[in-house]
Amino acid sequence: MFIFYHLLASLILVFFSPLFCLLENKDRLKERLGLNLPDLGESGFGRFWVHALSVGEVISAIPLLEALKSRYPSREIVLSVKTATGLEVARDRLKGKVDYLLPMPLDFWWSVRRIIRNIRPTIFILVETDIWPGLISSLKKEGVKTILVNGRVSPRTGKSYVRWRFLIKRVLNTLELFLMQTKLDKYRIIRGGISPDKVKVTGNIKFDRKWRPLTDKERNRWLQLLNLKDGLVWVAGSTHHPEERIIFNVFGRLLKLFPGLSLIIGPREAHRFDEVYHLARDLGFRAIRKTELPSGSPPTLPKADRGEESQRYNVFVLNTLGELGRVYGLADVAFVGGSLASIGGHNLLEPAFFGIPVIFGPHTYNFATMSQSMIKCGGGKVVADESDFFHVMVELLGQKSKREQIGRRAEEFVKQNQGALDRVMGILKPYIEVSKVPKVS
Repeated sequence: MFIFYHLLASLILVFFSPLFCLLENKDRLKERLGLNLPDLGESGFGRFWVHALSVGEVISAIPLLEALKSRYPSREIVLSVKTATGLEVARDRLKGKVDYLLPMPLDFWWSVRRIIRNIRPTIFILVETDIWPGLISSLKKEGVKTILVNGRVSPRTGKSYVRWRFLIKRVLNTLELFLMQTKLDKYRIIRGGISPDKVKVTGNIKFDRKWRPLTDKERNRWLQLLNLKDGLVWVAGSTHHPEERIIFNVFGRLLKLFPGLSLIIGPREAHRFDEVYHLARDLGFRAIRKTELPSGSPPTLPKADRGEESQRYNVFVLNTLGELGRVYGLADVAFVGGSLASIGGHNLLEPAFFGIPVIFGPHTYNFATMSQSMIKCGGGKVVADESDFFHVMVELLGQKSKREQIGRRAEEFVKQNQGALDRVMGILKPYIEVSKVPKVS
C-alpha cells in the first residue's frame, strides 16, 4: 500500500510541478521539496522530532517542547511546521526551546528520505493532527516510533475515518500510540480501525502552558499604544468570514449604549487582515491597523477624519501574528471566533486564563468537550446569532460584578484541568529512554 502511495505522490508532483513553480516562490518551493534542509550533523544522544501543522498546533506544542527540553537537556529537539504562518509564529515564540526549526516538505519519497536522513530522530511526535502516511511508514521502516500527542478528531475527520476505514486503519496502525484529548476523540479514532490498546486519553496539554500574567508595565504599554486608558474593551480573536460583519454590526449597536467602548479584532488568517480593516472603515468605524500605531504618543485621527467625533480610534485590527494571546488580557469581554462561522471554533483558554468572560458561537465541534465544560462551570457563554450576541454583550458590559464572576470561573476552569502534560510525559518516558540513534539507510 505504501509503495503505491509513494508512487502516486511522486506522479502527482511531476504532473503538477509546473503549477507549483508558478504559485510558489523559489525559496518556498525548495522548502516544499526538501531541497534546502540545513545539515544538522550527528547527534550522539539522538534527536526528538516534533511536528506541528500550523499556528494552533505550534502553540499547543509549547508545553511539550518546554518539558522535553527541561527533562532531557542533552537531547536535541527538532520542530517541523507545515505552514508559513506557523513557521513565523514558531520562530517568534520558541527561541531557546528548540534546537532546530524546519519547514515540513511534501510527503513523497524523495523529500521524506532527505528529511529523515537529515534529522536522524529517535522518536517522532505528532501534535494534534496532520497524519503523513509516507513519512510515518518510512520512519517505521527505520525503526523510529511515531506517537500522536494531544490528538483530536473533528466530526468531519471522524466520518472520513469510518468511510475509508479499510485504508485509514492501515495508515493509522503504523503509529505506535495515540494520546487523545478527550473520550470523544478516543471513540472517533478507534472507529477508524485502531486497536483500543493503542489509544489513551491524557487530556489537553494546552491547559498546561506556562501562562504569564500581564504585568502592570505591559498592560500600561498596550493601553498607551492603543489609547485605551478609559472605557471598556472588547477583544474578538481568531475571527473568520462572515463573523467580522456580525461583530461590527453588534459593535455599532453597542456604541449607542457604551460610547467609550473599543474593539480589538484579530482575524485568524493573515491574508484577511486588510480585508477586515477595509470592512471596518466602510462601515463607518474609526479603524486603524496595529502596525500603523505610532510608537510614541497615543494615536489620534487625522484632522480630515475627525469631524465632530472623538479624536480616538475605536476599532483596532490586530494585523500581527503571535500577539493575540497577550492582547486578550486587556479585554473586559472576549469573543473567540471560528464558532459563529461553521469552522469548529478555536482555543478558548487564552482569554479564560486572564479571568475574562469568554463568548463563542454554537459551532465549537473542534473543542466540543472544552466548550461544554466551560459553559457548565459558568466561565463562558454561547450565542446563537447576532441578536443573541448583542443581548449577551449588553448584559456583560453593563454589569461589572457579573463580568468578574464569570471571569473568575473561567480562570478556575483552566486551573482545574491542568495535569495532562505530566500524564503525557509519563507515557513518553519509556519510549524516550530506550530509543537509540537510528542507522538511516
